[in-house]
Amino acid sequence: MAVELELEDIQGTVLRSRPMPYFGTYYVFTIDDAGSAITLIKRLLPHITPAAHWDAPPENAWINATFSWEGLRKLGLPREILNGFPREFIQGMAARKEFLGDVGVNDPSHWDMPHGGNGLDIGLLIMAGSPELRDVKAAIGREAVAGLGGLRTINRLDVGLPPTGREHFGFVDGISRPYIEGQGGNPLPGQPVAKAGEFVLGYENELGVIASGPGPEEFWRNSTYISLRKIHQDVAAFRRFLRDNAETPDGRELVAAQMMGRWRSGCPMALSPEKDDPEIAKDPMRNNDFTFRAEDPDGDRTAPGCHIRRVNPRDALDGTVVDMRLHRLLRRGSAYGPVLPEGVTEDDGVDRGLVLAIINANPGRQFEFVQSQWINDGDFISQGERSDPIAGRRDRSDEFAVPRPRHRYKGLAAFSQTRGGEHLFLPGLGGLRWMVENLGPH
Repeated sequence: MAVELELEDIQGTVLRSRPMPYFGTYYVFTIDDAGSAITLIKRLLPHITPAAHWDAPPENAWINATFSWEGLRKLGLPREILNGFPREFIQGMAARKEFLGDVGVNDPSHWDMPHGGNGLDIGLLIMAGSPELRDVKAAIGREAVAGLGGLRTINRLDVGLPPTGREHFGFVDGISRPYIEGQGGNPLPGQPVAKAGEFVLGYENELGVIASGPGPEEFWRNSTYISLRKIHQDVAAFRRFLRDNAETPDGRELVAAQMMGRWRSGCPMALSPEKDDPEIAKDPMRNNDFTFRAEDPDGDRTAPGCHIRRVNPRDALDGTVVDMRLHRLLRRGSAYGPVLPEGVTEDDGVDRGLVLAIINANPGRQFEFVQSQWINDGDFISQGERSDPIAGRRDRSDEFAVPRPRHRYKGLAAFSQTRGGEHLFLPGLGGLRWMVENLGPH
């Protein structure tokens, strides 16, 4: 039976990819008075962008709203509903730092973006295809907050596509994503098809059950979770590592590609292992059309420990106890901060990096599993304590191995450092209306 997603009720960011170029803003609010927060939701409701026409939106901009567990508590959600949420959402990311590898330089004591334990109650996401459209949506947000003394804006972070057209390490971003049943259209070559319930509550998931939430169905249907991560990128350290491990510019590009599993153009090493081929990168019919176990079981083209082989093992785990289908993620990445000038290899002290919005219906077996087991551990690919060379923790190992030609890189730095994180609830539009009608003072 064909799946039909209720697109008019699902918040837009679940299906809408970033515009290219993109210009956005994240706002963080603290609730001091539930009535003010309910008024904010009521004012915003007519402006919340649904997922309808996600592939050809009438307006190339949107505004969406999310809530931490603490925010829902402050809004007056009944305790029996609050206690029914997933453990990871209830505890919050900061409390789960040991499991997630947020230790050392990644410890929450270093975070500069608020989380549910110190102020993030409501998060507002604005994304647009131009600065002008972003500013229009931001003005709507400011008007919605105006005069609400029980609501404070405590953090704002602007994001946007760098002038280079790439994220700060120099890679083209956002190439690979799963195809969700019911989204419309057809999957691209190499694009995995995922049950809708892996990303939206109210639909069947890969376990064959309807993904659901606590409380009445009108509250949780068409909702999901966003696992938000603010990642500082140490671009100078990354460049120094490439410089120290290769004598020529082409050699440095090869090292970067081996670590990522793609050349910086986005071309997969699986399809062009010896040199970059930007034409493959630009072709959506080719740039994801490859496998690992069937075509490269020993990692001769795409190293087993590289970034893309960790976060999306494709068929590499077929025949093992791990069911890849249960750990798929829908990743939205947005850059922040100015570009470090080309050729600079010393840190300028300016913050730059990515905000990752990971959409998943089960934060425990999706985002947290991938983060703890695939990014920060190497056992599942016989790599011991070696972590992801781009995004992994460095307190256990600083090595990365390449099978062909056999080489072991040492001295990997903490190129990606956590500077904020939280599991957020993204209700459907019907859920937002239920909150207005049932929560707060009456």
